[in-house]
Amino acid sequence: MARSGIYKSEVLRARDKLLALGTYPSIDAVRVELGNTGSKATIHRFLKEIEEEEGQATGTKVAVSEALQDLVGRLATRLHEETDARLAEAASQHKAQTAQQSEVIDALRQEGDAFRLQLEATQLALAEEKERHEHAASALQVETLERTQFAQQVKDLQERLAAEERHRQSLEEKHQNARSALEHFRQSIKEQRDQDLRQHEQQVQYLQGELRSAQQASQSKQHELTHAHQENVRVAGELMHAQRDLHQAREELRTLSGVKENLAALEKEVEGLRRRLVEAQATVQSQADQERARTALVVELQEKLQRTEIELAGAKASLSAQVQIIESYRDNFPRRRPGARSEIGTKPSAGDAS
Repeated sequence: MARSGIYKSEVLRARDKLLALGTYPSIDAVRVELGNTGSKATIHRFLKEIEEEEGQATGTKVAVSEALQDLVGRLATRLHEETDARLAEAASQHKAQTAQQSEVIDALRQEGDAFRLQLEATQLALAEEKERHEHAASALQVETLERTQFAQQVKDLQERLAAEERHRQSLEEKHQNARSALEHFRQSIKEQRDQDLRQHEQQVQYLQGELRSAQQASQSKQHELTHAHQENVRVAGELMHAQRDLHQAREELRTLSGVKENLAALEKEVEGLRRRLVEAQATVQSQADQERARTALVVELQEKLQRTEIELAGAKASLSAQVQIIESYRDNFPRRRPGARSEIGTKPSAGDAS
């Protein structure tokens, strides 16, 4: 801002400085050198006085007519007045422009304050939106992780379900094979037992027939032996009483010897039949043992079949439980996904509104 007044010494120093620099010391140049201080009329007056003083000192002043000096004075005064008027008008315009600019600056400042408040509110909303976005991203990440875990669990359960299904099919095949084998074994055991029973009955009937034949033969031989013994006693009595019947007695004795030989042969045959009977009884006992072993094997196969049926029932129950778990997972998992999408979709809409 310019000072209220200047001194003549300051104008002199500015003029001398401009002359030293080789510049013509005009009013504007001196005023610029003084820092745009002082009025041009004052600077013109001080320059004129300095020139007059220097002219009086050097005696080199050019004489002019008084009319010219008066004209120059009036022109200078008129020029100063016009200059002052223009300066006043320019100052008034400058003041009006300054006031207008002040109003504009105040309006701009108010608008800047409003923009600043709006910027602060926008920054606050942006920070809140960033926080919501971070929460949404975190929720999305958690949801994605849970979805991946659920998908892996579903995949594992499906694999386990497939494995259980294969195991169930294998158990069913084993159960069917066991039933078929058991049925075949029962049929073969029944056929073998029927065949063994028929053979045993045939052998028993044959042995009973042989035994009856042997008993009948033995009885017959015993009867013959008794009769021969009686005959022997009678012949011996007759031999003692009558020698004449000696030849006949000897013949009868030889006959009796043959009968004894036949009796011994019959006894051997009876002994062989007894041995065969013992062997048949042993065979019957062995077949009874085999029958008991077959019965025990049938019981063992039935127990194994029951265990297989129990395992199959347990596998079916486990399979049913796993199917229910998978269905519950499938029922729960889709219900959570739309909720997560709606939550994530709501938050960006708030950011757009802000």
